[in-house]
Amino acid sequence: MAELVEIKAQARARVGKGTARGARRQGQVPAVIYGEKQTPVTINLPYAELWKVYNTGHFFQNLLNIDIEGQKVRVIPRDAQVDPVMDTLTHVDLFRVSKGAEIRVAIPVDFVNQDKSPGIKRGGVLNIVRHEVELYVSAEAIPEKLVVDLDGLDIGASVHISHVKLPEGTRPVIRRDFTIATVAGAMQEKAETTAEGAAPAEGEAAAGAAAPAAGAAAPAAAGAKAGAAAPKAGAAAPAAAGAKAAAKPAAKK
Repeated sequence: MAELVEIKAQARARVGKGTARGARRQGQVPAVIYGEKQTPVTINLPYAELWKVYNTGHFFQNLLNIDIEGQKVRVIPRDAQVDPVMDTLTHVDLFRVSKGAEIRVAIPVDFVNQDKSPGIKRGGVLNIVRHEVELYVSAEAIPEKLVVDLDGLDIGASVHISHVKLPEGTRPVIRRDFTIATVAGAMQEKAETTAEGAAPAEGEAAAGAAAPAAGAAAPAAAGAKAGAAAPKAGAAAPAAAGAKAAAKPAAKK
């Protein structure tokens, strides 16, 4: 079950970018509490305490007990905005959670016994399809993680949600039997890649063989044309010379 963390907060009457920037300069994180058909409440949270919870790795699975000047509200984080340059929290959205409520939470998946998987031992690769699985859970019993046992899985095997033992009182948000992970064969993928690369090589070789043949045919054709044209030119030259010689005696008369 996820730990209930308590954080003291200050009510924030004014809203807007200027007020939010002022809160950040004072070491506070602007936040809003909404849900349960109640009016949203704007607050400021101490940065150091919130950052500590955020860095646990399961921030969105943790219930928070927010103490707003003596009034306590139980919430679960729904969104966190982070500065892309400074990597600091700039705003947090918190959802009210009443006692006994069923909520939707993304639970991280933990894969165990990889060393007992025959497929991975033979060079296979664990292909993780889902690092988290969304479940409907009770607010009082949020599981920390889902455990997937890889013992006995060979190459080509897959793990579906039906193969995972879910905590009592939980159910998947997606109704179909979806895939969480598979064991793929690394050697098979390499062979398929090599085969795909060999096909273009054969085509290039055929094209390379055709190119010299075409090149050889072109000079031959050019030579034939030149040879045929040369005799014609030679025959025309004597005929022209004979015509000039016959024309000279006629001029002397």
